[in-house]
Amino acid sequence: MSKTIQMPALSPTMEEGTLAKWLVKEGDRVSSGDLLAEIETDKATMEFEAVDEGVVAQILVAEGSEGVKVGTVIAIIAEEGEDSAQAAKTAPAPKADPVPPKAEAPAPAPAPTAKAAPAKSTGDRVKASPLARRLAEAKGLDLSTISGSGPNGRIVKADLEGSAPAAPAPARVSAPATIPAAAPAAAQDFGIPHEVIKLSGMRKTIARRLTESKQQVPHIYLTVDVQLDKLLKLRSELNAGLASRNVKLSVNDLLIKALGVALIQVPECNVQFAGDQMLQFKRADISVAVSIPGGLITPIVTEADSKGVAAISTAMKDLAARAKDGKLKPEEYQGGTASLSNMGMFGIRQFEAVINPPQGMILAIGAGEKRPFVIDDSLQIATVMSATGSFDHRAIDGADGARLMQVFRELVENPMGMLA
Repeated sequence: MSKTIQMPALSPTMEEGTLAKWLVKEGDRVSSGDLLAEIETDKATMEFEAVDEGVVAQILVAEGSEGVKVGTVIAIIAEEGEDSAQAAKTAPAPKADPVPPKAEAPAPAPAPTAKAAPAKSTGDRVKASPLARRLAEAKGLDLSTISGSGPNGRIVKADLEGSAPAAPAPARVSAPATIPAAAPAAAQDFGIPHEVIKLSGMRKTIARRLTESKQQVPHIYLTVDVQLDKLLKLRSELNAGLASRNVKLSVNDLLIKALGVALIQVPECNVQFAGDQMLQFKRADISVAVSIPGGLITPIVTEADSKGVAAISTAMKDLAARAKDGKLKPEEYQGGTASLSNMGMFGIRQFEAVINPPQGMILAIGAGEKRPFVIDDSLQIATVMSATGSFDHRAIDGADGARLMQVFRELVENPMGMLA
């Protein structure tokens, strides 16, 4: 029996995508795990693999098609020996994962009915849709213990409802209901010559998330001036020692480390607001703002508090390069416990960044510049930068935010302390 291939949900927030490139053509034989297409989401371009084997009977969505909704049938796979033309005519209606949840969410799972034993495909590979695999991983579920209700016993999203995780997962509480955002005003060109630029999926996502952040998250801003001379001297010495390993530290690498250490020293700021409770994280994963064509993305340096500065530098260069090529995996840019945005390279002296929900804070870094500065009760010239922390005031009190900024400044001004 023929099977339908649908536009997958490659991230929890994906609602539509662009079918950037087909990697197969009609008539090609495919097996489970073979790459079918490249899908462009709002953040990255990802490869989509087959979960069933057969012959590509018909491609229904052309290469380069934009705005393809999750769940849309994009191709039909015929079984071995089945007539491809006939398979294209008799393909069943889609049964796989629905589009991301809507208001009519299913009621709590009913008492289980008799199902076949958990299905496996060739070898020991569990048959499951890409969305089901991602949801199972997020919930800590073992797919090998779940029976599938999809075609040929394939596990789909609905099969995960009511399944208990293998290990307790952190509680997640929905944020309180908020007032819906007002619709944007209609464009008015006033007769001025112009061109209309269509918003990319990334730009739409940025606009939506930043609007939600400013409307729903009460921001408090705290700024400190930080002397950089000792950090610049240490960076020069470390780079001399790391030259044989082809590692060159940037100032940003050291600031990522300083923020990571500061968050562990002031755990009240390494938090996430979650309705009637908070999550306080035991490590500092720093999301770092990277400008890419058409928008901005925040790849994550995990365990920045305990990772060495050379490892941070190597990881950041790799993440930034793949971010600009649209090759990051979702787990490499979704998450993080806090963010850092550095606009010093543009000569920006100071700015206030918008918090990246659901995180509790973001640090905005300005340019290091020569300024008159009081050192040992005398006015001298020093290299100074301004750093501004934006804090979610629902979760972080002003005094705790001030302590974080104070610790960050002390670490940067006495950088050997954060390398110990």
